[in-house]
Amino acid sequence: MIVASRTLTLKDGERTTSIAVRIFAPEKTTDGSWGCRYLIDWPERASDKTIFGFDSAQALHGALQIIGAEIYCSDYHKSGNLFWDAPGRGYGFPVAPTLRDLLVGDDAKYL
Repeated sequence: MIVASRTLTLKDGERTTSIAVRIFAPEKTTDGSWGCRYLIDWPERASDKTIFGFDSAQALHGALQIIGAEIYCSDYHKSGNLFWDAPGRGYGFPVAPTLRDLLVGDDAKYL
């Protein structure tokens, strides 16, 4: 079940492409850990991953940070053509402390 979603925009000249980010409810695994699946609909291929944690909160937090890392480390971000609300304002996803130097806009102020 999808519990949260966000749509980013990729601008390439006059053409825009919507990039959906979907986060699924964490689920308990057979070994007792928890997995939180997310999906990013990148233009060339979707990124479909599950991040695991000790409990559902840790799995969800980890998934949010990995989403942020994947976005900020993408060629789309590096090109300056990817945005959420407005170009240069960030994407609203947290990242691990080691990646905070990549943050832009509101992300750099508030995350």
